[in-house]
Amino acid sequence: MLVIIVVMLVILALAGLVVTYVAFPHRGEEVPNASWLGEAMTKAVEAAPTIDNTAPEQAEPAGEWRPATDRAS
Repeated sequence: MLVIIVVMLVILALAGLVVTYVAFPHRGEEVPNASWLGEAMTKAVEAAPTIDNTAPEQAEPAGEWRPATDRAS
C-alpha cells in the first residue's frame, strides 16, 4: 500500500511540473515566486533531443511496384 501511495505522489508531482511548464516557461513567462524552477525547466527542455521536422522527405526507392505472385497454383 505504501508503494502505491509513493508512486501516486511521484505521478502527481510530475504532472504538476508539466502543467507549470506549459502554463509559464513554454509561453515565455516567468514562474511566479519560483523563477529558478522556470529556468531549470527551460534548460532541461533545450537539452532534450528532438526530432527535426525540417528535413526534406526522402525519395521513394527506384523501381516499379509489382504485386505479389499467386503461389496457390
